[in-house]
Amino acid sequence: MVLPKIKYPIHEFEIPTTGEKIPFRPFLVKEEKLLLMAKESGDTVDILKALKQVINNCCLLENFDINELSLLDLEYLFLKLRAISVGDIVEVSYKDKDDDEIYKFNINLNDVKVVFPENIDKNIKVNDEVGIILKYPSASLLSDTDILNSNKDAFYEIILKCIDKVYDAENVYECKDIPKNELEEFLDNCGLKTFEQIQKFFINLPKLYYKIEYTNKNGKNRIIELTSLMDFF
Repeated sequence: MVLPKIKYPIHEFEIPTTGEKIPFRPFLVKEEKLLLMAKESGDTVDILKALKQVINNCCLLENFDINELSLLDLEYLFLKLRAISVGDIVEVSYKDKDDDEIYKFNINLNDVKVVFPENIDKNIKVNDEVGIILKYPSASLLSDTDILNSNKDAFYEIILKCIDKVYDAENVYECKDIPKNELEEFLDNCGLKTFEQIQKFFINLPKLYYKIEYTNKNGKNRIIELTSLMDFF
């Protein structure tokens, strides 16, 4: 006797940073096990790696490469999968430091937005002829040994991984083809104003956004802004 095969509904989600639409199925018991194991570890990196595996499992697109997604895309897609797999309402609680009370709120995950900061350019000019084109941090960084082992230099390593192209008046250089030591030398020889522009790009990355407004027991109006995946669980 052969047990029946279970059919699942197919949902199409739009990738925030590219606009591409990709089909997914809900996550199942096997994916829930992955998430529970990661949650029990209490380690943020383990949790994000589990989310990466769940999203990869649920994607129905052939030749899908999850490492091409940005970390923001990863967070957004998991919220969407959570909504269709478990339910679109989650309860979060916060302790108000003013009145020392714990407040609970129900959040509809479908109301969570993606906010792209204004006037932030991926194209960073080094001088009149030379420039850098940056890309958003990708999901591949969660398993990148250079970053995981870098300790205090993690931000520097992330910048290196997020330099997509370098160009001058005559050529465009794909940085995936450039040896790391050459890229390090190039970055180290950039001026401080250039590095400040690079830092500004990373400080103002697009993010998830949901605002909670309430009045506490002392009659004070309060605002809570949720801006990362961990804020919702």
